[in-house]
Amino acid sequence: MCGIAGILSLAPGAPPPARGELDAMIARLGHRGPDGTGVRIDGPAGLAHSRLAIIDLAGGDQPIRNETGTVWVVFNGEIFNYVELRRDLEARGHRFYTHSDTEVINHLYEEHGERFVEHLNGQFAIALWDGTARRLVIARDRTGIRPVFYREQDGRLAFASEVKALFALPQIERRLDPRALAETCTYWSSLAPRTAFAGISSLPPGHVLVAEAGGLRISRYWDWSFPESPDAADAGRSEADWADELRALLVDATRLQLRADVPVGAYLSGGLDSSIITTLIRNFSDTPLRTFSLTFEDAEFDEGPWQKELVDYLGTEHTSIRCTQADIARHFPEAVFHAETPIVRTAPTPLMLLAGHVREAGYKVVLTGEGADEVFGGYDLFKEAKIRRFWARSPGSASRPRILERLYPYLEHSPAAGRAFTQAFFKEGLEHLDAPFFAHIPRWTTTRRIAQFFSEDLKAQVGPWDPYAAIAGTLPEAIGRWAPLARDQYVEAHTLLSGYLLSSQGDRMAMARSIEGRYPFLDHRVIEFASRLPPWLKIRGLTEKYLLKKSVAGLLPEGVRTRTKQPYRSPDSRSFFAGGEPVDYVAELLSPARIADAGYFSASATAKLFEKCRAGRAIGFADNMAFVAILSTMLLHEQYVLGRSPATGHPQPIAA
Repeated sequence: MCGIAGILSLAPGAPPPARGELDAMIARLGHRGPDGTGVRIDGPAGLAHSRLAIIDLAGGDQPIRNETGTVWVVFNGEIFNYVELRRDLEARGHRFYTHSDTEVINHLYEEHGERFVEHLNGQFAIALWDGTARRLVIARDRTGIRPVFYREQDGRLAFASEVKALFALPQIERRLDPRALAETCTYWSSLAPRTAFAGISSLPPGHVLVAEAGGLRISRYWDWSFPESPDAADAGRSEADWADELRALLVDATRLQLRADVPVGAYLSGGLDSSIITTLIRNFSDTPLRTFSLTFEDAEFDEGPWQKELVDYLGTEHTSIRCTQADIARHFPEAVFHAETPIVRTAPTPLMLLAGHVREAGYKVVLTGEGADEVFGGYDLFKEAKIRRFWARSPGSASRPRILERLYPYLEHSPAAGRAFTQAFFKEGLEHLDAPFFAHIPRWTTTRRIAQFFSEDLKAQVGPWDPYAAIAGTLPEAIGRWAPLARDQYVEAHTLLSGYLLSSQGDRMAMARSIEGRYPFLDHRVIEFASRLPPWLKIRGLTEKYLLKKSVAGLLPEGVRTRTKQPYRSPDSRSFFAGGEPVDYVAELLSPARIADAGYFSASATAKLFEKCRAGRAIGFADNMAFVAILSTMLLHEQYVLGRSPATGHPQPIAA
């Protein structure tokens, strides 16, 4: 795992990239690649790389070239099937000078041109310079695990793994995008290609950008897709047959993702998904199993007993770290700095601390269970939608919505605990039964309450924005012909998964501590297999991930295999107050004067929320998300727009 950056001069007369510019950009990405840097300038193109050495430790320095030195690559990520690709390419006459996975990219491009990316099994952000054709190709992996951002300005294209590297170029403006803030306060992230910063774009997952003399063109090479009708080839298959194929796929995906020339560990949350990955490592590989986990002082968030059960069952060497509310408050500014976007939950912060512990233990790579919920229908949101669709067929029914009370047994303040509240909360959007985003309406409605804290000026800048129309404009035409669960999964994969979980909670927190996370459930073969499944093999009644659980029967303790999912969460607003007193930087940033000066939020409304949180009366999702969203936005404003660091000293500010 690494950091990449570069500049391409597109227009006649635009200055070529200078070594000093590239050095400044890649220096901002040292946390992503502390093991070395490399720069290559070829006429109008400059590539830069910061390396986290995982494969071919001695010979894998980048940029990497082809045999003739006409094709150069910088690459962030891993190509898991590089062994098989290299074998085929060598049979075709290609000659390699390294043992790295990166070099297969150069030769695949020589064979397949821009379609080389279709042959990769991996997680990646790639920048490839074809010196003969004077063409720059930038590609991002299918699900958006690895990021890449860009800005076209004054006849030049600048790109990087993180926005902070683009801001090393003084001509690039640093300003938060009001529409992005509105999107984040609805979907939990902005919709690609929009980012938190005005004028900075993100290459969407599964896309390729090609830049040459004629300008830029962007195309999609892969997307989540679901059948419009059952495939005849799948008709009549037994559950056991489906389960056997799934188990074999997961074993192979895990085997591929264990490839490394350094030790590989695994996260173990105590839930089903990470338990499956660790069990597959133990039972189907020779890799020594070293596991890491988080525990919390708050019993509502802690899964320590479940973690211990699996550790005892597997006999793994295990370490857990205990995260306190004070830890979250202390490190939250740094988490925001690395996330480079407003966030509505504190959950990324403990994951950054866990990554730091993994690094201290001498590891650079961990496998995680992320993605299983999106792929196999694991979220309560999917079960909510199933119940709400049943309810919508008889909206006056008093008994149908009572099924919702079976959800959220792990929440101290469940949204389904009180019947009147249940009716009001989950009835939201029943009139949009046929909308592809039907499942998400209650969740988005709750998050959108953050907008009541927007200043009048910000509301004016956002303008008459319709979040339903905005998301509808991003969806494929075929989605209306998919099964309802498939629609729910597609929207979830293109909002929460790629925009928040794999970014703010995934890549950015792990790479803040120079750790590479790997996700076997997001192997594209696993996704494509799961997309073919009949919906009832994903959710049977109200049992989530039905086939996934069946596929690992006998491999896990039954208590772990059959337990109700408990999503990963951490304390939110309560983390920033001790005995009713706020942490110093919080009091400073959320003071009426600072709020009014920044201009994003209403000072009076924010003050009321602040006092509510101080008194410990912010127990609902809406208030907690609003508090975290306001605080994280103010931190971004300080760190990036103003170039100042909050009182904690974490992290170093982006200098003006």
